[in-house]
Amino acid sequence: MTPRTTPRRTFLTRRLLLAAVLLALVAGGVFFVVDGSGAHRDTPSRTATGTPARSVTTPSPTPTPVNVYANDAAGMLSPNVAGVPSLVYVPNTESNTVNVIDPATYRIISTFPVPARPQHVVPSPDMKTLYVNSDNGNALTPIDPRTGKPGASIPVVDPYNLYFTPDGTRAIVVPEKFSSLDFRDPHTWALIKRVKLPCLFPNHMDFTADGSSLVVSCEGSGQLVRVDVATMQVAGVVPAGKSPQDIRLSADGKVFYVADQDLGGVEIMDAATLQQLSFLPTGAGTHGMYPSRDAKFLYVSNRLAGTISVIDYASRQIVATWPIPGGSPDMGGVSADGSQLWLSGRYNSEIYVINTATGALKRIPVGKGPHGLCVFPQPGRISLGHTGNYR
Repeated sequence: MTPRTTPRRTFLTRRLLLAAVLLALVAGGVFFVVDGSGAHRDTPSRTATGTPARSVTTPSPTPTPVNVYANDAAGMLSPNVAGVPSLVYVPNTESNTVNVIDPATYRIISTFPVPARPQHVVPSPDMKTLYVNSDNGNALTPIDPRTGKPGASIPVVDPYNLYFTPDGTRAIVVPEKFSSLDFRDPHTWALIKRVKLPCLFPNHMDFTADGSSLVVSCEGSGQLVRVDVATMQVAGVVPAGKSPQDIRLSADGKVFYVADQDLGGVEIMDAATLQQLSFLPTGAGTHGMYPSRDAKFLYVSNRLAGTISVIDYASRQIVATWPIPGGSPDMGGVSADGSQLWLSGRYNSEIYVINTATGALKRIPVGKGPHGLCVFPQPGRISLGHTGNYR
C-alpha cells in the first residue's frame, strides 16, 4: 500500500525544493532579496562564500554628437514666422535703399529708402522684426516681415553690425568706428554697457556652443577677441591672420572658421583656445560663410576671386569650388529648404542665386553696393543676428 503523504512531509518537501532552486540561482550569480512589501528587486549582494554576486548592468548610452545647427534644418521654422512670406532683403550701401525680392519670381517687388550706408539686414531674436543697419546714418530701421514694409528709424550710434545674445535678452551693436561692442536693450535700445576692445575695427562674431562667450573678428588689426557674455568683459585676445572677416562655429562646436580677406582663405581655430589648427586657401577676398541646412558643409564667398568654396565639416577640407565669372560674392544666406545660396555682389550692383546641388548660377540686378543680404524666413529657434545666424 502506498503510504499517505502527511501535511508535515508536504511542507518539508516544498522547503527542500525551494532551497534547491535558491542554491541554483546563487550558483548562477543571481540573488533576489525580498523587501518588506513582499516585492522582489534585483539588489547587489554577496554569495555564501562572501564574493560579490554578479549583477546585470545596462551599458551607458553613447553620447549624442553635438550639432549646434540642429534647429536650423529644412522645415524647422519657428512658430513665430508662420504665415510670413518668403522674401529677400538687399541693403544697397551706395544707393541708401533696400530692395525687396520675391524669390519665386526673382523680381524686385518693392524698394524703399533708409538712412545713409545700410550695411546688413538682421532678424531680431524672436524673428518678428528685421533691422536695417545704417552705420553712417546712425540708425536701425525696423521692417515688418509680414508686410515687407519699413517703420520709423531708431537712433543708434554707428550700427555697422548687429547681433543678439543666445538668450535674446541683449542686443550687441558693433560700432566699428569706436572699436567696441555696445550691449543694448533689444526693445528700448538703451545702452547697457560699452565694451572697449583691444583691437581695431571689429566686424563679425559668433558664439561658443554653450553660448557663454562670443568671439569677434577685428579686421583692422588681425585679431580675435573673446568676450564673456554674462559679465560683458574681454576674456582674451589672439592674433588671427591679416584681416579676419566673418566667423562661424563648426557644427560640432569644436572649431571656429575665420574668413580672412587679405590671406585669401579660412583659418580653422580651436574653439576653446583660439589657437590656429590649420588654414585653407579658398580665394582672394574671402569674406562670408554660411552652413548648409544639413550642417554638413560650409559655403564660403571669395569676393575678389569671384568664387564660392564648399568646405566639408567632417574632413575640414574644400570639396568644391563654384565660379561666379566677373562677380564679387559677399554676404547673404541659405534658402529655407537649403536648395539655394543667395549672396550680394558687392561691387557689381547685382546679387547671385547659386544652386547648392550643382553650383548653377543666376544673377539679379539691384541697387549700388549691395551688402548684407537677408533671406527670410529661415529655420531656427532663435536669431543670433547678422544676416541670419540661427541656433
